[in-house]
Amino acid sequence: MAPDALIEARHLYRYYGEHCAVHDLDLTLHQGEVLGLLGPNGAGKSSTLQMLSGNLAPSRGGIAIHGIDLLEEPKAAKRHMGYLPEQPPLYPDLTPDEYLGYCARLHRIPASEVEAAVRLAKQRCALDEVGGRLIGNLSKGYRQRVGIAQAIVHTPAVVILDEPTVGLDPIQIIEIRDLIRELAREHSVILSTHLLPEVQAVCDRVQILVAGRVVYDRHLQVLEAAQPELFVVAFSQPPQPSQLAALPGIKGAQPLGEGRWRATFAGPHGIDALVDAAVKRGWGLRELSPERLTLERVFMDLVYHGQGAGQA
Repeated sequence: MAPDALIEARHLYRYYGEHCAVHDLDLTLHQGEVLGLLGPNGAGKSSTLQMLSGNLAPSRGGIAIHGIDLLEEPKAAKRHMGYLPEQPPLYPDLTPDEYLGYCARLHRIPASEVEAAVRLAKQRCALDEVGGRLIGNLSKGYRQRVGIAQAIVHTPAVVILDEPTVGLDPIQIIEIRDLIRELAREHSVILSTHLLPEVQAVCDRVQILVAGRVVYDRHLQVLEAAQPELFVVAFSQPPQPSQLAALPGIKGAQPLGEGRWRATFAGPHGIDALVDAAVKRGWGLRELSPERLTLERVFMDLVYHGQGAGQA
């Protein structure tokens, strides 16, 4: 296990009957990191988080939390973890004060420290004004905050959040994102979502799951810095794919339709070769514009076009 790894999962599989929902998944969460687990609905995100949190046994593979084997010592491992499932495990007939006190006792916080732990969790999740109201009467946004508060009341090293902003209005989404960023100062966080802005707003690193497999794993700063010579080109008389591929300095070209291509160049000499060929062969170059590699484009290519963008 890496020295700063708080979660290390290796070769995870999860079958439901004959269906493999998670296939040979590796995941590492480092100290002080916010990891975004991104994927379309049905990609295996929730099954992965349920396994990492100890609520679902993997069909195969191993998980260590803070160096403790989750399968062999589940109680010891779970002391270092807080978990918010997609449907928060709330009791609507309790107040946040009552519920968080109950959660604190479940986590075996000493009786003399329960009140202080509840007070701190409420303060961090901005629940002070609603501590005495019934949870069932709170707004969706406040209920999500109560769900996050129960995940951090025992100050775990790792916080796992499954779709924490689903069903919230835009203002509530911004508030929950701000809360996640604040939590990241003291906890390592795994955030599962199918929303790209969510990952870009709060995460340091992203893993993309497609059909239960990790198809992309990269730090967002690396993604932003590693910009290839990517251009959109358009022709009035489009060449054949083989003609483009044969040009020196062109690493690849993807047809976009209507005479337009997305071309990756090895350097400026590739652009020069394309312009020269377009003039000499009468292709009628109409557009040559740089395109920035974004998380949205990577996601669309991997999920909907099946192109491997590689791993860092």
